[in-house]
Amino acid sequence: MFEFALPWVFLLLPLPLLARKLLPKSEPLSSALKVPYYEQLPRKSGGSAGNRWNLLMLWLLWLLLLAAAARPQWYGEPITQTTSARDLLIAVDISGSMETPDMILNGNPAMRISAVKNVVGDFVLRRKGDRLGLVLFGTRAYLQAPLTFDRQTVDTLLNEAQIGFAGQGTAIGDAIGLSVKRLTQRPADQRVLILLTDGANTAGKVAPLKAAELAKQAGVKVYTIGVGAEEMVQPGLLGSRFGARRVNPSRDLDSETLQAIADKTGGKYFRAHNPQELVQIYEELDRLEPVEQEAETYRPLKSLYVWPLSLALLLALIWSSLPFIGNWITELQARSRNGQEVGSNGHDLGRHTQ
Repeated sequence: MFEFALPWVFLLLPLPLLARKLLPKSEPLSSALKVPYYEQLPRKSGGSAGNRWNLLMLWLLWLLLLAAAARPQWYGEPITQTTSARDLLIAVDISGSMETPDMILNGNPAMRISAVKNVVGDFVLRRKGDRLGLVLFGTRAYLQAPLTFDRQTVDTLLNEAQIGFAGQGTAIGDAIGLSVKRLTQRPADQRVLILLTDGANTAGKVAPLKAAELAKQAGVKVYTIGVGAEEMVQPGLLGSRFGARRVNPSRDLDSETLQAIADKTGGKYFRAHNPQELVQIYEELDRLEPVEQEAETYRPLKSLYVWPLSLALLLALIWSSLPFIGNWITELQARSRNGQEVGSNGHDLGRHTQ
């Protein structure tokens, strides 16, 4: 469907006539420009017919400019698009214990936070069409990225997170409470939280189970992930094997509370001892059933102002070039006549000499 977005612009069509009637006439100049070919101008312009042609061209250019200013546009047929996506809020622990180097990443020892960034980053980037958000928590919890379709930005903000930014403690309850507050702004059947931690609740104002109760009331499904190896060799004196001992770096992980949170909210608890298990967990989370959102109808819009504007520019260029083209043609004709006269005179002169 064709239409003008600003049809009232055509009310300006008689503006040149009003300007001619209302504006004072210009005073004649005391000096004049002498044109050598002035006598030829009426013949080129065609007299009164030429004036009518110039007037018609001016009105045509004015009409085309108004048509461009009125913003002509074409609306295509309505297109109904049903999107299938999920709203996922990811809460990641960045407390001091996430620096523990009990992960093996690419064959080398790595800190827990490095493995988490690697796996969760891939998870975020492949969730095309989903709305994702990021909560980081330590002693305090804060929203790093609100729910958005910009997966690249969420991944960047996750990779930029540093240990200790939110304190050295672990406020699991506050992280759940903040996430519930954000997710309640979304439809009730799309509220999902994925919480990853390596410890127990040691900070915050809200107890984890109380926060889980609030999540249940708000219809937020919480999936919890406990990360960390259960055995790690601690180097001995000066980093040597002498005096080395095996320890459990995950002894502070409160799996029972994480399990209770998941059970209370209808989610599931996962245990990741290494990056490979963490990958498998996020692949399972990747299979969460999508929730069909409301169908959206839109009509493709194409702006057409460039066509009358381009036509006006082209006609103006052609019109302004006509005098130069006429002069050039006249000059060629004059040269041609002069050449013929010279040839004729030379022929006559030769015959007279004979």
